[in-house]
Amino acid sequence: MAAPCSRMANRPLWQFITNVRRTGLKHTGVRQISLSSACRAATQTRSKTEGVPSPWKLYGAVCLQRLPVISQERNPIEDQFAELMHQMELERSLLSDHEQRLLEDSERMTRKQADNYDSDEEEADYGGQETITAQDQEDTWEQKLKHFQPALRDRDVGGTPLGSVERCLGDSLVLLVQQTVGKETIWLLPQAQWEAGETLRQTAERGLSSLPGQLCGEADFKATFLGNTPCGVYRYKFPKEVRTERCVGAKVFFFKAFLSAGSASQKEPFLWVKKTELQGYLKPPYLEKVDRFILNL
Repeated sequence: MAAPCSRMANRPLWQFITNVRRTGLKHTGVRQISLSSACRAATQTRSKTEGVPSPWKLYGAVCLQRLPVISQERNPIEDQFAELMHQMELERSLLSDHEQRLLEDSERMTRKQADNYDSDEEEADYGGQETITAQDQEDTWEQKLKHFQPALRDRDVGGTPLGSVERCLGDSLVLLVQQTVGKETIWLLPQAQWEAGETLRQTAERGLSSLPGQLCGEADFKATFLGNTPCGVYRYKFPKEVRTERCVGAKVFFFKAFLSAGSASQKEPFLWVKKTELQGYLKPPYLEKVDRFILNL
């Protein structure tokens, strides 16, 4: 029985239906199956489903991060560890060329102070040229170091505005824009409403390129998107006074991107904030979704 059953299982569906029609089972109360009617019903169901518009508006948003430009300040434990590693490297290392010159100059000064010092022999070794000792070079370097003014690590000391991409160079920053949602103006990640014929990533890219400063040339953000798959989704319902059966709420799909180059005018409603500063600008439900995929690099 195993072989016939296996052959019947491997037959196509249309052959099985044809065999059922040819047998006498149709006279024993078995309902006939019509392949064309089943396909027609499936096609009608699919067309009805595709024709019904979604009650949710779709948005594509981009989480644009500016990575740290400089290293962060070390804590006391890191300072102690760095000093220990420097001491171990110093003890195990060989003498440098400058340190060898210091030893040679010290030996030369010792020979000059000896009673049997021969100045003619010393001048023959150096060709009669005036020698610059390693100690003279160190004195010159120390004088140059006194006039050297290192740049400030924290540019926020001078009051760098939040809209500047040059603030907090040792931290990772996230771009926020001011948008009007309904009757309220709030801070959000750059976003745009989905249009037919484009992917959600293209919608997010359009949301970044259609910022107010981007269109007039006062802002120029070049981003590198990390893949075509959203990293997060936020769904919310509209207020009851504007909610309808055909428009219940919105779904926002987030995409991650890193800032490769760009600048912006201080007149534009932009903010570059750290992850710890997001709670002062974003709504709590919105922040809960965004906080999951933002890395504090």
